[in-house]
Amino acid sequence: MNILLVGSGGREHALAWKIQQSPLLKRLVCAPGNPGMAALAETRNLKATDVPGLMALAQEIAADLVVIGPEVSVEAGLADALEAAGIPCFGPTKAAGQLESSKAFTKAFCDRHKLPTATYGVFDKAAPAKAFLDRFEAPYVIKADGLAAGKGVVIAESREAAEAAIDDMLGGGFGAAGARVVIEEFLEGEIASLFALSDGKTCILFGGAQDHKRAYDGDEGPNTGGMGTYAPTPVLSDAVVEAARTRLIEPALAGIAAEGAPYRGVIFCEMMITRDGPKLVEFNVRFGDPECQVLMLRLESDLVPYLVACAKGALGGMPKPVWRDEAAMCVVLAAKGYPAAPETGTVIGGAESYLGEGVVVFHAGTARNGHGELVAAGGRVLNVCAHAKTLAEARARAYSAIEHRIDWPGGFHRTDIGWRALGR
Repeated sequence: MNILLVGSGGREHALAWKIQQSPLLKRLVCAPGNPGMAALAETRNLKATDVPGLMALAQEIAADLVVIGPEVSVEAGLADALEAAGIPCFGPTKAAGQLESSKAFTKAFCDRHKLPTATYGVFDKAAPAKAFLDRFEAPYVIKADGLAAGKGVVIAESREAAEAAIDDMLGGGFGAAGARVVIEEFLEGEIASLFALSDGKTCILFGGAQDHKRAYDGDEGPNTGGMGTYAPTPVLSDAVVEAARTRLIEPALAGIAAEGAPYRGVIFCEMMITRDGPKLVEFNVRFGDPECQVLMLRLESDLVPYLVACAKGALGGMPKPVWRDEAAMCVVLAAKGYPAAPETGTVIGGAESYLGEGVVVFHAGTARNGHGELVAAGGRVLNVCAHAKTLAEARARAYSAIEHRIDWPGGFHRTDIGWRALGR
């Protein structure tokens, strides 16, 4: 098979790593890719939102399948264009992608289809938004309506901070993504990520993980796109997974199909496990990043047949995926200044050498400088991942690689990934 993989982050590097292992693969092209992906596949310098360019590339390589990595490609309508051209695509249409591209849409969707979620309000003016805060006590949850690379959520510990977040978002701090804000009640509980594949008719659960969204140890600091993750996680018990499947995932997929946008691809359900069961925090219309990294490390099955089955409406004939009896952990190395103003261009040493048994590094925001050296080119830069028989051993392997093998003074990382399962 000839496969085109769209994207350039750690999620896409992990997908390329797993796709490359498939005996079905003939040719893998990544656009735009990154230095880590270039070691596995051909890369082409096309933006993930360049629909005409990506369409031409898919036709040039006679792609049997296009795999959409990032949400921006979904919002740009890449799947719609591929469908119109008769090219199989793993990824939802723009209409189905509203489950991520608009938090206001998703909240109203939850109302229509009776999905459990937090009480909320949607506003495009500051005064009524601030008045709505009277309904809650701190902490307050303030969200930009549109796509903001995982950083458009503020958990405000005071009324003053909440009002400042509203002013920032509606004042242009997040660009068009913040033209509307969603204000929610703060849900008490433990957060987790659950994934499912869908071909528009059938869905299969596809693993879970637990992310760490705050920038610093102890879940302190601003929200980020994710500073690390691990799987399996104790909070996703069989009972919780079954409740999420029947109350959130299956109703959502049935609902979006009933509204004229059958969902093909992976749906990512981020949920809070409350005393009343799982409640939706948000849907994402792609694999999580960095959750995808630990899923790919643990997946025993060949990934490619599942991607093809989703694209071609044949998921009903697929067996349940097989997972390795191992734990996996991903620790994100971010550039100093992230998420506000990450420093770029700093040289990274050691990341492309052998880092120890069971350790795999996925590139997230890297580039080459004029001397061919690996440098930081984004906020979240490297994903140092490890797998082992136990989570404690996986954590030890990942942190040992960071401390003893990688030389990057320009980066930082959390030292407590997995604390809910292993303690601090």
